[in-house]
Amino acid sequence: MISSEDPAGQGGPAQGRLLKAPENFLDREGIKTVMSEGKRGRRDFIRNAFATAMAGAAATTAHAQANPVGVEGGDANILNLPPHSKGLGQAVATDGYGKPSKYEGNVQRRQSPGLTQTTQASVSFAPMQSLFGIVTPSGLHFERHHQGWWDIDPSKHRFMINGLVKTPKVFTMDELMRLPSVSRFHFIECGANTGMEWGNVAVPTAQYTHGMLSCSEFTGVPLITLLEMAGADLKAGKFVLAEGADGSSMTRTIPMSLVTSGQVLVAYGQNGEMLRPENGYPLRLVVPGVQGVSWVKYLRRVEVGDQPWAAKDEAVHYVDLMPDGTHRQYTSIQECKSVITTPSGGQVLLDKGFYNITGLAWSGRGKVKRVDVSVDGGRNWRSARLETPVLDRCLSRFNLDWVWDGKPAILQSRAMDETGYVQPNYTQLRKARGTRSIYHNNAIQSWMVQESGEVKNVQLS
Repeated sequence: MISSEDPAGQGGPAQGRLLKAPENFLDREGIKTVMSEGKRGRRDFIRNAFATAMAGAAATTAHAQANPVGVEGGDANILNLPPHSKGLGQAVATDGYGKPSKYEGNVQRRQSPGLTQTTQASVSFAPMQSLFGIVTPSGLHFERHHQGWWDIDPSKHRFMINGLVKTPKVFTMDELMRLPSVSRFHFIECGANTGMEWGNVAVPTAQYTHGMLSCSEFTGVPLITLLEMAGADLKAGKFVLAEGADGSSMTRTIPMSLVTSGQVLVAYGQNGEMLRPENGYPLRLVVPGVQGVSWVKYLRRVEVGDQPWAAKDEAVHYVDLMPDGTHRQYTSIQECKSVITTPSGGQVLLDKGFYNITGLAWSGRGKVKRVDVSVDGGRNWRSARLETPVLDRCLSRFNLDWVWDGKPAILQSRAMDETGYVQPNYTQLRKARGTRSIYHNNAIQSWMVQESGEVKNVQLS
């Protein structure tokens, strides 16, 4: 663990005070090196990249002129009006709820063939390689269930607050939705996301390596507001226990410090509509920056207490196995992480030339400050463009211009957050955490572009 005082020398949130960067894998000199590596020759590269791209476009035009298609040597799709340009289209959607185009039917959540198969699947992965921007559509949001999902009648659902409070409270959904609400964008990541990669298991696509990750706009009431209504003892009450109404009665301990900061929401809305049943309808907890298991779905109770509860899913599961054989418990924060989503595993580059490298970065401790990208397996790095908005504990989209020369390449991304924490490579991660873990794998992901254009998942030590 180190402290970092604005290692970039660029001001911002770290300037003028020390911020802890928990379990960082680099020392001060390492961070300074990271901050200086990505600044070399970017303007020259962009200038050359676009020159090469234009040359490639000219070659493509010459090829098209030499090989005409369609009517009178042109593209038939332009010269011949299609039926949709000559006829009457369909009426408004008769089922009352919009659906994607039939041509996008392949973009869907998928179960992993590498997980233990049961009659009732518990995980589906979001198609990271097919998404744009930072928001995950509700119908593509990843799923993780401990006892299956339910579609609960909101008129019968109740939410209770008890424990170290003056007046235990029970709220109906109507009562909750009458209260002042807030809407915020946050990512949610399962603690086991990228877990299969711990054991050198190279699953094929970004959907399977990083697909237990999504980002939405959540709407609800700050939990602190409800605790204050119940007269919670905020001095003696150091923790809250959140309990779900599904068959597993999922229970998780949440530090009161997160609640009093106003971050934790009792949410009923997602992406402008009510929560989907598979995402906790009608009520779920939103705990920004913390692993998804703590975002208790079908939320029915919050209890205020003076110590952690050590519930079954925090005493036996969701613990980190360390190299010395001990378990690290309550490691809830999702550390800074990133992944290139295009080009990524399972995709194919059709020809050499200009490509936009794009991906996502996130941190459970605040905002992403910077993302560097390498196309040679980490020997050289360039700073990517962080697209706006860059929000607290939210996905951030990055882009980088790249001209592929047709030779093998290894693509990587490395993120830094506003605390100064730098995403580790596998050597750094395994030195601190060993090789037998499942949770909180935030190592740098590598994609190999072969001469054929096919992109494969590889691991670099």
